[in-house]
Amino acid sequence: MEYKELLENARKNMAPNCRVCRECNGVACRGEIPGTGGKGTGSAFIHSYEALERIKVNMDLIYTDNGQDTACSLFGKTFAGPVFAAPISGLSNNYNGYFNEKTYAAELVPGMISAGCAAFTGDGAADFFFTDPLCAVKAVGGVAVPTIKPWDKAKVLEKIRLAEEAGAMALCMDIDSAGLPLLAAAGKPVCSKSVDELRKIIASTKLPLLLKGIMTPEGARKAAETGAYGIIVSNHGGRVLDHTPAPAEVLPAICDAVGGRIKVLADGAIRTGADVFKVLALGADAVLIGRPYVTAACGGHAEGVALYTQKILSELRDTMKMTGCAALADITRKKINLP
Repeated sequence: MEYKELLENARKNMAPNCRVCRECNGVACRGEIPGTGGKGTGSAFIHSYEALERIKVNMDLIYTDNGQDTACSLFGKTFAGPVFAAPISGLSNNYNGYFNEKTYAAELVPGMISAGCAAFTGDGAADFFFTDPLCAVKAVGGVAVPTIKPWDKAKVLEKIRLAEEAGAMALCMDIDSAGLPLLAAAGKPVCSKSVDELRKIIASTKLPLLLKGIMTPEGARKAAETGAYGIIVSNHGGRVLDHTPAPAEVLPAICDAVGGRIKVLADGAIRTGADVFKVLALGADAVLIGRPYVTAACGGHAEGVALYTQKILSELRDTMKMTGCAALADITRKKINLP
């Protein structure tokens, strides 16, 4: 399958909810929730895309080329690259029902593994949003990261146990989901969490746990106090709060604030291997990509997921080659030109 064919298939399979635009930048779908757009004016989604576009890459070809190694180690495992599929749920509400939670995970999770990477799975208003993807997680020996929304403590602990039973390699809590309008409309008790609450939740499991939705240095410092394995710098794809900064804009200060004490991952309109390079140069250890993976799955199922991942990693290697980087550790801030 060619990537162009994947996109053509996706346009048919995702209509009318997603247009599979030439540039997945949030402009055409602004404000469409339910749907794929950003909240309100849609500016948070759009701005995240534009912020990455403004960062430029510094070319350097005077060096000894020893190849480019994109290998990344997280959760005690080594992956082909620092690229993970972000947790997405509400496939029927936000997309058009071509996939549901179970069938999407059944394509996404093994598709990521076949490309040497891994997926985060989602959670939502109904319990099956979390439990259905666990079938795919268990089927691959747990090489995936179930994501739990900030429910009350009893519900969180219940879902942690289910993820443990599925053999998951790690966990994530997207604390930014406290602002999801669809959860609020469903009357679900999601809420902010104190450092003490998070510390107790994290202590309840031996699995490494990431906190997703960190957008300030102070938030990062508080996350480090909880004992979390890491954080994900994210504005939830612009879907929880209008007019937020782009993750790329706040990432350097956040990385400086935690000083390597915890892992730092980031998302936010990352679309290409060059985008991955930029985010790593800003200080992240790895990235998450969301909406394009739904497109990849709808356009080519597990094969499409693997194809898109391989495309991203190939573009990352090309960017490394053109900037004198042999390994991910060589991708530093001096390799980019900030606006």
